[in-house]
Amino acid sequence: MATLISDVKVILTAPQGINLVVVKVETNQPGLYGLGCATFAYRHLVVQCLVEQYLKPLLIGRDVSAIEDLWQLMHQNAYWRNGPAENNAISGVDMALWDIKGKMAGMPVYQLFGGKVREGVPIYRHADGRDLAELCDNIQAYQEQGITHIRCQSGGYGGSGFGPAPASAPRGAPDGIYLHSRRYMRETLKLFDGIRSKVGFDVELCHDVHERLSPIDAIKFACEMEQFELFFLEDAIPLEEGRWLRQLREKTRIPLAQGELFNNPYEWKGLITDQLIDFIRVHLSQIGGITPARKLQIFAEQFGVKTAWHGPGDMSPIAHAANIHIDLAARNFGVQEWSGIQPPNFVIQNLKGPPDALTEVFPGLPEFKDGYVYANDKPGLGVDIDEAQARKYPCENTVTTWTQTRLIDGTLQTP
Repeated sequence: MATLISDVKVILTAPQGINLVVVKVETNQPGLYGLGCATFAYRHLVVQCLVEQYLKPLLIGRDVSAIEDLWQLMHQNAYWRNGPAENNAISGVDMALWDIKGKMAGMPVYQLFGGKVREGVPIYRHADGRDLAELCDNIQAYQEQGITHIRCQSGGYGGSGFGPAPASAPRGAPDGIYLHSRRYMRETLKLFDGIRSKVGFDVELCHDVHERLSPIDAIKFACEMEQFELFFLEDAIPLEEGRWLRQLREKTRIPLAQGELFNNPYEWKGLITDQLIDFIRVHLSQIGGITPARKLQIFAEQFGVKTAWHGPGDMSPIAHAANIHIDLAARNFGVQEWSGIQPPNFVIQNLKGPPDALTEVFPGLPEFKDGYVYANDKPGLGVDIDEAQARKYPCENTVTTWTQTRLIDGTLQTP
């Protein structure tokens, strides 16, 4: 008897104060179900509606083994495609189907990709600090855990926290996060000079511009950062200004990582085929799940581009596990971002919920040990969900403030 989809459910939970969206695909086989991440933290109710009102009726009664066909069906069914809400909704189902496939085979998902090419996945963590001394203390703490790749920031991405407009803005300018681009460039150069003086060059350092510079300033900044021998410079060029990456590549030798905002294959195809980037940084659920991510990973391999999947706190442990399974089987793996899902981690210290809430809601998290992350080798993705625990931490539908970034004259700037 064929294994068919019998139900598709959405589970909303926020054990660390960040809205997470999980899709549960149930089958006509007792006890057989799969879980996937559909987290679009800032539009979570839109994704819930898409899954429950549109994808569920489309999928009920279909064969769970037809992952490729079902992905294409969900992708084209609305006619307009490649948007973040649709892609995250599709991702929830897609990851769940891969989870089911692994359970049916009695294998972890990485085995379905051809098996491991490495035993553990090296990660990078985020180190921040109010000043150089605190930042270097955080770097040293990570080094003591065996972590050799560390992303360094101080005080955010080129601006202060959300609040009233500074005195230098026009009268009547609205609240927001006001960006001081040139000051950020100067202070970051000084910061990295101090880091290298204190910790040396044996640790691999990354930095995230977060698209908060104009392209011409990004080129200047990248050239000046070369002296610090970064592992990569992340998102130096805004998504909408992608053509500037060719000029950035021509002007600097610094390794470039790009792509956490990508939705559409046409946003990355040319960058990879023309070898304008060194690391592809997509967010798995944002591009539609495991199915397109595996295709992207294999495509990038042909052009010498490595993976460095986005791994922030605003994705569920199920998506983090999906990252790890792809990493274990990918020859062109570069490094894996690892944040927000396992203490100690400064990123999550001020979030809501008890410290163990995430592990209570999502048993089976991949294990971090001595600088590497390991899959737990259970069939499927290896992560489950305790729905009773998940209900203890409801999502909140509030106005997002960290994306309200502005230039000094009050003009909105992409975050």
